[in-house]
Amino acid sequence: MRLPSGTSFKPALMLAVLAGLASSQAGAQGPDGPPAGLAMSEPLMAIVRDLSAPQTALPAQPTAVALPTLSAKITGPGAMYESAPAQWPGRDMKFYKYVANEYFVSGTAGGKPYTTRVVVRQPADNAKFSGIVVAESMHPIGGAHAFEYNSVYLMDAGHITVEIATVNSALFAGVNAQRYKDIKTAPGQTNEILAQVGALVRSAKGPLAGLPVRKVVLWGTSATSAILVNYLPAHRIYKTPDMKNIFDGFMPTSNGSTIKPVDVPMVQVPTQHEYGNIATAEQDSDKPGSPFRVYEVAGLAHLDARNNGARFNQSHCANPLTKFPNEAYMSVALHHLIQWVDKGTVPPKADRVWADFNVTNDGSLMLLDENGNPRGGIRNPYIDVPVAKYTAVNTATQAGLSSKAGAMGPALLCTLSAWEMPIPAARLKQLYGTKDAYVKKFEARLNELEKAGWSLPVYHDLILADAKAVNF
Repeated sequence: MRLPSGTSFKPALMLAVLAGLASSQAGAQGPDGPPAGLAMSEPLMAIVRDLSAPQTALPAQPTAVALPTLSAKITGPGAMYESAPAQWPGRDMKFYKYVANEYFVSGTAGGKPYTTRVVVRQPADNAKFSGIVVAESMHPIGGAHAFEYNSVYLMDAGHITVEIATVNSALFAGVNAQRYKDIKTAPGQTNEILAQVGALVRSAKGPLAGLPVRKVVLWGTSATSAILVNYLPAHRIYKTPDMKNIFDGFMPTSNGSTIKPVDVPMVQVPTQHEYGNIATAEQDSDKPGSPFRVYEVAGLAHLDARNNGARFNQSHCANPLTKFPNEAYMSVALHHLIQWVDKGTVPPKADRVWADFNVTNDGSLMLLDENGNPRGGIRNPYIDVPVAKYTAVNTATQAGLSSKAGAMGPALLCTLSAWEMPIPAARLKQLYGTKDAYVKKFEARLNELEKAGWSLPVYHDLILADAKAVNF
């Protein structure tokens, strides 16, 4: 999943890599071609065409975008398409008293009219709003991953998320043709749609009118990281009506390409799928005009498998699905980015995951420890006080391959997730002696990481529950 250093990041290439990664996991299906169901299907090809379409040429000088028109809240007909099913059990929107409001936004981009969907997830009580907005382009899979991958942190902090549909608009017709009959976007409009909706969110005419919006950051993962990176040249051109930045920071995740910094803070988060190969050459920077961090978390996978059961499950994947909590560590990076853009708090720097550049010893370019987990990077108790080995990538079963769940169905999702192999009980007894001793060691390491800023207290009990559930 890693592009060589210096390679420009092209979304069509990124989607081809996704398909290629899936094809590379053919296993018993044969090495000479993609297994059935993982070829570049027409829906996936349509997404590739949408993502790779040339964007509207940018003006020569910074230019205020036109604000699009916002509809009233959409309440029907039929149910709203749910793009955020992957929430932490017991810590969902109901628990945090959050609501999701859907709107249609209409404007002109690339000389063509568009109407698209915007979903705002916010505290039911406006007084709970923090002033921070995290925006994202809806993932082509139809997911609001910025919300899903950070939901406990976001809702506990009172942040608002804004999901903007920029690609794969045909998805909505298949979900509820009547409700979404007016949605229409064209290839090449993405950058202008993001800019226009971002500016609308900050305005007195937007869905957050009357609320104290201080900062807005743009978040992406995998395909939506491609969208984010392709937006960066537009960042210096497209401005709000009062000629200010539309986005105050950027966070591309599940992305290993070399990204050049811009004039606002950016935190890039590669995962074990990406840093298992060649690391991005871009280095952390505190220089004026190029604030930048790369955060590599040992054990983190490209795709969350823990809370993603609505999209794929163990029957689709050959190896045991990892329970590693992607959300808890994606949120560490997001929290540091928000503190950077909002309060000017410069985030800590972190080691990258170490590499030995030798695949013959363990099948990975990473330097692995005695338990088969990565050395270096941002640490966590799952790796430092381990009970399992975490490996990317997983492999699809025939059930995953035969699924009819669309262009990015379970087979592809399996290959984008990781799997875990439990350390034998005899070995755990050698390492820790008793379960109680293991839990104490695990919690002590968790406390250390929280103090160092590499784990968020809001996840403390959720993470510790995993240790308490271990038996040997």
